[in-house]
Amino acid sequence: MLPSFVALLGLGLSAAPPPSPASAVLHAQCRTHAADPARPWALAHGMDLDGRAFRARDGRPASDAIVAGFLRRDAPDAGATARYFFDAFTPDGTPVEPHPALQVKTFLLAGYPRSHAFPTAWGKVTLRELVASLQHDFRPALAASPDGAWALDALSHVLEPGGSFVNGAGETVRIDAVMDAALAALEAANAELTRGMKAGLPQVPKNKQGIYAHPCGGLHFFQAVAGWARFPAVRKAWGSRLDAQVDVLVYRLGSETRQYEAALTAAPAYRVPVLVQMVKFYGHFLEALGRYRDETGWKPTPAQARAVEGARAALESATLRLEATGAFRDTEGLARTQPQLALDLVGDACHAARGWDLWASAKAR
Repeated sequence: MLPSFVALLGLGLSAAPPPSPASAVLHAQCRTHAADPARPWALAHGMDLDGRAFRARDGRPASDAIVAGFLRRDAPDAGATARYFFDAFTPDGTPVEPHPALQVKTFLLAGYPRSHAFPTAWGKVTLRELVASLQHDFRPALAASPDGAWALDALSHVLEPGGSFVNGAGETVRIDAVMDAALAALEAANAELTRGMKAGLPQVPKNKQGIYAHPCGGLHFFQAVAGWARFPAVRKAWGSRLDAQVDVLVYRLGSETRQYEAALTAAPAYRVPVLVQMVKFYGHFLEALGRYRDETGWKPTPAQARAVEGARAALESATLRLEATGAFRDTEGLARTQPQLALDLVGDACHAARGWDLWASAKAR
């Protein structure tokens, strides 16, 4: 029997799905519109899909275009260490790093070694130096902040259990305590959804509460927390607590699908924004669970595997319906009238394309 949210969409699942037209649309949208060297946030999203291979339109590696064009440096006093950072936005409002550590996290997850040197106007800067500046600026309170996901993800990929560093305030930051606090923050943010799941409610309304107050619905926060469980000691310590958060994420799939479909019926004038939100959620959902599987060895239960297939079907449907509106073909036009929607069309296409790719050969795993 298909999950109820798949039946809601009127979609069936085959044992071996044919090549996806929706996947082609998402990949083309990302690779075309994320390649502008003047848009570092978009370049980072292209790297989310293609890693180190992604290049700016001028032929440079995307990472080089980001660092050379947008990295800033605090000139050090004699004998002091330079501090490197990205502004959240350029003076004209172009996003650079609207979430702390987004760029460094992108470079780390793309597979750059910390010894890698990027070109700048003043010479070379290594990824190790960028990580050191991230640690200098990090404050433990970020572990419970909706904007903390990217810094947590970055730190969890340069430290191991038991690791620590001293930040710019002179505090010793212990990564175990930081990630334990992040898991507790995730549990608190998901509390209302957890109650709805346990009560058997078909849905929990989205009202910008809890996890819905996070950027991208907290899916980046889930990724940052869940990835820390790649260490066996962490997996053992967290045990059923992390399992419960995976269950909540799967529950969200049905809850949100019902609300999106109802919104399309009730507010046809908002068809494009609703469809963009659907692509955002389904793409991030697939990316989150794909990363969790690959980083920790998680094996979905049969019911969870059916949920993933349901999310793939829902992403396919939402993407094709969005493509039919012409929004993907007029991204530049939308940028002049609805700039945030245009940004979403690029960034969310990249996440969705990667989420699709992570599960494209799932049946062969």
